[in-house]
Amino acid sequence: MARCWLADGRCGRIGKPCASGRCVARAVRRLHDRRWRDKLGLFFVEGEDAVDAATAEPVELLRAGEDVEPRLLAEASTAAHAPRVIAVYRRDALPSWEPRPATLALWRIADPGNVGTLIRTADAFGARVGLSAGCADPTSPKALRASVGSIWRVPLGPFEAHGKRVALTAHDGIPLGDVDLRGEVALLLGAEREGLPAGVERDVDARIPIGSAESLNVAVAGAIALWEWRRANLDDR
Repeated sequence: MARCWLADGRCGRIGKPCASGRCVARAVRRLHDRRWRDKLGLFFVEGEDAVDAATAEPVELLRAGEDVEPRLLAEASTAAHAPRVIAVYRRDALPSWEPRPATLALWRIADPGNVGTLIRTADAFGARVGLSAGCADPTSPKALRASVGSIWRVPLGPFEAHGKRVALTAHDGIPLGDVDLRGEVALLLGAEREGLPAGVERDVDARIPIGSAESLNVAVAGAIALWEWRRANLDDR
């Protein structure tokens, strides 16, 4: 469906039919695509919990049976089960980039589920998240589902590292527990297959000792590293 029309020819928007060329369902479907999110500076969230977590007013609020026909909302959604509400927000309503004592600096992590989970983890530990070119869009539907509302509390910005730069590697480096993580720290995480290239500046390479597994999922590694950072700084008080 390219318009808000239902099978009987009616507009699926309740109360005020969409103006020609300004179909609300088509606008939401465009936001499935990163190119349109980048172009318009907009993103959308799905479901009542996701809307409740937002700290900004939506540009558009679409409620099944109130603003739009439920069938139309289902067609505009990416969720496995049709949500009762979809809301569109401006990207510039998200938290501004600001200093935090810990940073997760992500290098070309392309899986949106991992990016969203790392944002959620950063929220739990009061960290911020820096993303390099090639990272998944944190405002993509899958990343937003994985972040479970944390995107409204975590500053997102460019890949940059301040304080001690600790590169997490799968096999090389000293055990993370032996690294002095007191004070400001940037934890550098690369894609699971390629890791961090040698050209990415760091102060120390560190690994998380594990048993027989080949490696850890990058989101798990980020969570363990932030826990070690928190533990080091609690012990320092």
